[in-house]
Amino acid sequence: MAVAATLLALLAACGGGSGSTPTTPTSPTPPAQNVPVVYTPIGASDAAGVGASVPCLPLATSCRESTAYVGLIQRRLAETRTVSLLNLALPGGVLSPDIEAIGDELGRNIPGNFLTMLVPFVPPTTTLVTVFAGGNDTNTLALAVAAGRGGADPSTYIAQQVQGFARDYGRLIDAVRSRAPGAFIVVANVPNFGALPYVAGRPVAERRIVQEIAVRLTRDAINPLSSRVPVVDLMCDARSYQPGAYSADGFHPSDQGYAYLAEAYLQAITTGTAAAPQASCAAMTLVG
Repeated sequence: MAVAATLLALLAACGGGSGSTPTTPTSPTPPAQNVPVVYTPIGASDAAGVGASVPCLPLATSCRESTAYVGLIQRRLAETRTVSLLNLALPGGVLSPDIEAIGDELGRNIPGNFLTMLVPFVPPTTTLVTVFAGGNDTNTLALAVAAGRGGADPSTYIAQQVQGFARDYGRLIDAVRSRAPGAFIVVANVPNFGALPYVAGRPVAERRIVQEIAVRLTRDAINPLSSRVPVVDLMCDARSYQPGAYSADGFHPSDQGYAYLAEAYLQAITTGTAAAPQASCAAMTLVG
């Protein structure tokens, strides 16, 4: 909890929590060429660049030297314009209070959630937001299933939790738009974590649970957001499953993986759109 408390205190000291008039914008457009960008990424350890050779620390206002995706995006955009950054990274964080509570009940010691701890500090002048949520949520829900939540019918339990995740992701988008009406928001779905190196040594039954959670979060909660914001499809992109894309822990991206994430986000940022995420693909069933 120390990381979360420090983050909250620093944000408050910066005045990030000051109120703004809630509005609902029509359709924010991506930052135009040669127009200054105010970039506010929202994420967990990925936004902080854990696993990268040069990370991007929480609350950093410049990450141009970083090899993580936040720094790479800032550097690319800065080639043609001024880019201001406030890195709202919460390592270990999850999307919602509900999943945070589940993790805490199971002794996971979740440091906080994006919805209540990060979104209130999005600067009202923000013009670009990237969101990556679901990794720690997947692992927390997998731990809950292993602890017996859901009993003999874990699929029903998982479906209920995914429904809550979808509701809270929608609330996050609404809250960001209320604080920063001109912000262009890009989100990414999650890859099939059951097929990633960090769970490779676990029993197949456990990997199937991790796969089911990740696939449902992507398919049933994140992909439907594509009617509101561009959704970058990591689940069905073969690059998400290249061994070199992950650092030594098998979970966090390597420099190669962060470069891939940056390119995926930048395509949506620069064009203002993303290809519709696939409803099904071979990557959703990699764990047989």
